[in-house]
Amino acid sequence: MALPATSVTTLERHIIEQERRFPGATGQFSGLMYSLTLAAKIVQKEVRRAGIVNILGRLGRQNIQGEEVQKLDVYAHRAIFEALDHTGHLCVMASEEVDEIIPIPKKFPVGKYVLNFDPLDGSSNIDANVSIGTIFSVHRRVTPEGTPGTKEDVIQPGYKQVAAGYVLYGSSTMFVYTTGLGVHGFTLDPSLGEFVLSHENIQISDDKKIYSVNEGNYHSWDEGVQRFVDYVKTPDKATRRPYSARYIGSLVADFHRNLLYGGIFMYPGSKSKPQGKLRLLYEAAPLAFIAEQAGGRASNGYQDIMKIEPTELHQRVPLFIGTKSDVDLVEEFIQGKR
Repeated sequence: MALPATSVTTLERHIIEQERRFPGATGQFSGLMYSLTLAAKIVQKEVRRAGIVNILGRLGRQNIQGEEVQKLDVYAHRAIFEALDHTGHLCVMASEEVDEIIPIPKKFPVGKYVLNFDPLDGSSNIDANVSIGTIFSVHRRVTPEGTPGTKEDVIQPGYKQVAAGYVLYGSSTMFVYTTGLGVHGFTLDPSLGEFVLSHENIQISDDKKIYSVNEGNYHSWDEGVQRFVDYVKTPDKATRRPYSARYIGSLVADFHRNLLYGGIFMYPGSKSKPQGKLRLLYEAAPLAFIAEQAGGRASNGYQDIMKIEPTELHQRVPLFIGTKSDVDLVEEFIQGKR
């Protein structure tokens, strides 16, 4: 008797099928991604429990960025590190929460990949029960295999990424990733304990006109950004204006909404901080890879995020990301072409 057919595709199966499309695949990449999904499940479990255990709130100290470190931030960082440090797939890691690179412990083997990650983006919203997320980026090492990884392996431009993604901890937990073969989203099914394919080959839509930015900073922006925001708020039926304003204040949540519905997310620099707040390696570059694979764009106002050659581990960069037409348009305003 034939077994009934099922249309369920798990994340693990999808990763295997993706890796088979690359000649010479050894299985190391699949193993790395499996470990990332395990870390995501561990973190989401604690996020769900955070309201009833002593894990919310601040630790009373700051990270390398000068920001308050949240208890759940520390937990997420440790969970990701411990899920991946012993696997033999990585040669080095780097985290937004740590000032230097994170070496693989000497007792474990080293592999050919590098992991950069923001363990818990949106941590300022933790106590308010707002959606938060994990962002990750994978590169191939550039130093000799079999040796400990170095900062040179970590500080690579976005166009050299082999994979990038994020995990959204919200009303449901989603794992969204790309290996350069489109963007695919998986939702955690609690009954199975597995991420299952729910959003295949995501493409950023141009149907809705949405802008996402903290307008409280309006008077600190450069004139070009101010004029763009004024433009999108000015009614004009021919260009489907005004745009709708949608801003959560959690990068992963804001980006995820625009990835599904369309629009542009902006975190400009300011007069006092021209490079803005977001980190190139841990936030901007991985999301830029996803945006481009979904048919969108990411720019710092003058250059594609994916083309920026990083010089620092915690380098910051202005970010304009979303629908290609909107990113093209904001560049015109910033560069004085409109």
